[in-house]
Amino acid sequence: MQQIQKVPAAPVLTMDNHTQVKWMTCLMFFVFAMTTDAVGVIIPKVVEQFQLSLTEAAAFHYVPMIFIGLSGLFLGRLADKIGRKKVILAGLALYTLACIAFAFGDNFMFYLLLLGVCGLSIGLFKTGALALLGDISSNADGHTKLMNRVEGFFGLGAIAGPALVGILIAANMAWTQLYLLAGLICAILLVLAWRMEYPAYQPQQQTSLFQSLVLVKDKYALGFSLAIACYVATEVAIFVWLPTLLQQYQGDFTTLAAHAITVFFILRTVGRFLAEWLLSRFNWTVLLAWFGSAIFVCFALSMLGGVDWALWLMPLSGLFMSMMYPTLNSKGISCFERHQHGAVAGLILAFTALAAALGPLLMGLVGDLFGNVRYGFYLATGFALLMAIGLWWNHLVQPAAKRLAAVSH
Repeated sequence: MQQIQKVPAAPVLTMDNHTQVKWMTCLMFFVFAMTTDAVGVIIPKVVEQFQLSLTEAAAFHYVPMIFIGLSGLFLGRLADKIGRKKVILAGLALYTLACIAFAFGDNFMFYLLLLGVCGLSIGLFKTGALALLGDISSNADGHTKLMNRVEGFFGLGAIAGPALVGILIAANMAWTQLYLLAGLICAILLVLAWRMEYPAYQPQQQTSLFQSLVLVKDKYALGFSLAIACYVATEVAIFVWLPTLLQQYQGDFTTLAAHAITVFFILRTVGRFLAEWLLSRFNWTVLLAWFGSAIFVCFALSMLGGVDWALWLMPLSGLFMSMMYPTLNSKGISCFERHQHGAVAGLILAFTALAAALGPLLMGLVGDLFGNVRYGFYLATGFALLMAIGLWWNHLVQPAAKRLAAVSH
C-alpha cells in the first residue's frame, strides 16, 4: 500500500474568497455540461444531417470523451505541478476558442476535431477544479457534500443544454448555436477565473508525466476509478441513446417521450442538491448500495416491459443516479493528500471518459448488429448489475474506511 506523506494544510481563504471559488467552480461545471450532456439530443439531428449509422454518430460522444480521458491521464498532474489557477485558465481559454470555432464550418470531421479540442480543454480545467475543491474542503465528508453541490450545477447545465438544442431545432436554427453560447459564457468565466484569488498552493516540482498513470498501482485509486467506470457506462446509456430508443414509442405520452432526457436530468439534479441532506443522516456506502440496486431494477424492468416501461423507468433512474458520481469521485480523491489531488482527479477522469466513450460505442455496435438500439440497452443493464454488486460489496466490506480516516485535510 502506498505510503501516505503528510504535507502542510492549505491556508484558509477568507469567507468571501471561499464563496467565490465555489461559485466559479459551480459555473464551470454548468457550462461544460451544457455541451457534453446535450449529445443525446444532437445525435438524431447529426444522423439526419450527415446520413450516419448509429456507430458513426456515436463518435459525437466518444471522441470528446477520449480526449477528456487522455487529458486527465497525462495532463491532470499539471494541477499539482504548476498550480490550479494556470491549469484552469489554460483549459477555459482553449474551450472558449473551440466553441467559437463551430461558427466557421459545416462538416462532420471538422465538428469531430472541435469536439476533440473541447475534450482536451475540459480535461484540463476539470482536473484543476477538482483539485481546487479539495484545497477548500476541511475534511472528507465536507468534500463529498461540496462535490455533490457542484455536480448539482453540472446537472443544471445538463438540463439547459438539451432544452436549448430543442428550442433551436424548433426554431429551425442550427444546433451549433449551443456551442457559441457556451463559448460566450466560458469567455466570461475566463476573465473571472483570472481575476480571482485562489488558496495558496506550493507546486510539486517532482511530479512526472505519468503521475496519474502510476496511481493505477494504488488499490484505492484503482478501486474508485473502476466503480466510477461502471456507473458512467450505465448513466451515459440514457442521455446518449434514450432519445433514439424512444423514437419507437407509439403511446399516448409522446410529449413525455420527447422530453424524457430533460426529465432524467431534472431528477438527477434534484437528487444532487438533496445529497447534502441525505449524507448528513445516512452512511454514504449504504445510500450508494441501495441506489445502485434501484438503478438496476429500473433498467431490468425497462428491458422486460419494453419501450412503454422504459419511458417512465429510464428517466426515474436519474433520481437514484444523482449522488453516485460526485460521492465516489470525492471519496476517491479524499484517499490522497492535497499534493496528489490533481493526479488522482486526472486518473478518475480518465476512467470516467473511457467508460463514457466505450459504453455508448459498444451499445451502438450492438444496436447496429441486431438492428435495434434496444439491444444496446441489454448491455447497459449488465453494467448496472455490475455496479450494484460492487456497491453492496463496498458497503459490507468497507475497504476504504481506514484510508479515508487516515488522510487528514
